[in-house]
Amino acid sequence: MNEKQHTIKAPVTVTGIGLHTGIVSNMTFKPAPANHGYKFQRIDLPGQPLVNVDVDNVVDLSRGTTIEQNGARVNTVEHTLAALVGLQIDNVLIELDGPEPPIMDGSAIEFVNALNSVGMQEQNALRNYFEISKGISYKDDNRGVEIAALPLDDYRLTVMVDYNSPVLGSQHASITDINQFHDEIASCRTFCFLHELEALFKQNLIKGGNLNNAIVIVDRVVQDEELAHLAELLNKPKVSVQEEGILNNTELRFKNEPARHKLLDLMGDLALIGRPIKGQILAARPGHAANVAFAKKVKRLIQESAIKNIPTYDPKKPPVMDINQIAATLPHRYPFLLIDKIIHLDDTMVAGIKNVTMNEPFFQGHFPNNPVMPGVLQIEAMAQTGGILVLNAMDNPDDYWTYLLAIDKCRFKRKVLPGDTIIFKCELLAPLKRGIAKMAGQAFVNGQLVIEAEMSAMIVKKDA
Repeated sequence: MNEKQHTIKAPVTVTGIGLHTGIVSNMTFKPAPANHGYKFQRIDLPGQPLVNVDVDNVVDLSRGTTIEQNGARVNTVEHTLAALVGLQIDNVLIELDGPEPPIMDGSAIEFVNALNSVGMQEQNALRNYFEISKGISYKDDNRGVEIAALPLDDYRLTVMVDYNSPVLGSQHASITDINQFHDEIASCRTFCFLHELEALFKQNLIKGGNLNNAIVIVDRVVQDEELAHLAELLNKPKVSVQEEGILNNTELRFKNEPARHKLLDLMGDLALIGRPIKGQILAARPGHAANVAFAKKVKRLIQESAIKNIPTYDPKKPPVMDINQIAATLPHRYPFLLIDKIIHLDDTMVAGIKNVTMNEPFFQGHFPNNPVMPGVLQIEAMAQTGGILVLNAMDNPDDYWTYLLAIDKCRFKRKVLPGDTIIFKCELLAPLKRGIAKMAGQAFVNGQLVIEAEMSAMIVKKDA
């Protein structure tokens, strides 16, 4: 799995009819900055409103997942989102000039091929995984649905479907490596049963559905009169079936293609959580309603576990900047270079690490029999972390100095001692203006806030 965030290198457009609305639309995937996530934009509506991909924005689950925000609605988003998740793309703006993404062939493969055609771009920020730390379960006894998430330092999904159908029977599908998505999951098409077809038409759904973008499973003997009626509904000169099987005898791409498509849907719906997951997901008879209910449960756990949005530090992961890259950016040197790693960096936020040891030179004079890191040096280390953020905003950071102008609302909460690892976080309070940056800074040890302050810094060109 990728540890760095990714976007796409260039815009790419797909065009087609929407499955349920029957409206032809153009959908353009566009590169987006780190920590942008997935957002749809209805460019056909006044003001071109944005719709965040968020489980709290789900408004309808009639045979698909529909989201709405700012007065704009986007229908049937799950296949589009599954393609992005399956390719490990973190940040993209999806422009849409209609109410629904194109259904294409009923799978995600044409989205995947379009995205692969422009390629991926690594970004200077780590992926913000939500790691399942304990079992999470969801159950709907009325529908016989069960979904569970278990701890795992990876991403694995297993789906079981059982429709009590002589054609389908019980089917399983799994993905044990995200890189399997392209070859084993992306091309699996949506499906429905023959007995559902007319009901869906009566509900004003599947206006864009046809036998080229959906599998229709026939699990009973069908009379000629019904086949003629179906041909009229589907705008086909003729439809046929050999006793029990698939309407028009469409050849399945995999023997368990329906189960694989349910896994695809689950991947897309879980994207609504808003963060990539590390864990093992097991789902029995999943559907969009259950997927979304489970995603809401996971999102609530994320919100409950978020303590002041403390950046997570995993020493096994490669940093965004190591000490040599930090020294190439900042002018400070021993014994005054006070940060060891940068673990996150984007346009508005930076996170850095300071490993405090007894070998620090300041411990020789600062309470040597009771060593405590001086508060002013904690502030300095936080300011150096913020300096990385400010210089990152400049086209040629080597051409500039940063100077600390002001410190406000500074509070020291706890002592910092040898053996502590400090996580510094600095966020811009406003865009840079006339060379002045205003930041909110915090520092944490073992999940506890040790210092907070607001800082102002000035950017000065070296030859000025």
